[in-house]
Amino acid sequence: MLEVDKLTFEAEVLKAPHKIVVDFYGDGCVACEALMPKLHALAEQYGSANLKFCALNTSKARRLAISQKILGLPVIAVYENGRIIDSCAKDEATAEKVEAMIKKYI
Repeated sequence: MLEVDKLTFEAEVLKAPHKIVVDFYGDGCVACEALMPKLHALAEQYGSANLKFCALNTSKARRLAISQKILGLPVIAVYENGRIIDSCAKDEATAEKVEAMIKKYI
């Protein structure tokens, strides 16, 4: 899973020629930390040339997160053509729901 930041987000996510799964997480977010190992496993299992996985630490990129309408954590979002086409947020962001969402795009 590629770690992106405010300097690389546009090139790696918004301008990507394929779908991107982005894990928006934050320092000290217990739910984010619990979900992260499963997300890394999903990235290993489903990551390909057509579906890339990235992570953004919102604690270090608050303005970017707000510009993407990320107001609570965790949020797992699928991007295509520079916009969010699907997402799981907060209590909905369970490993099972995230995997089901990802499977729609492989």
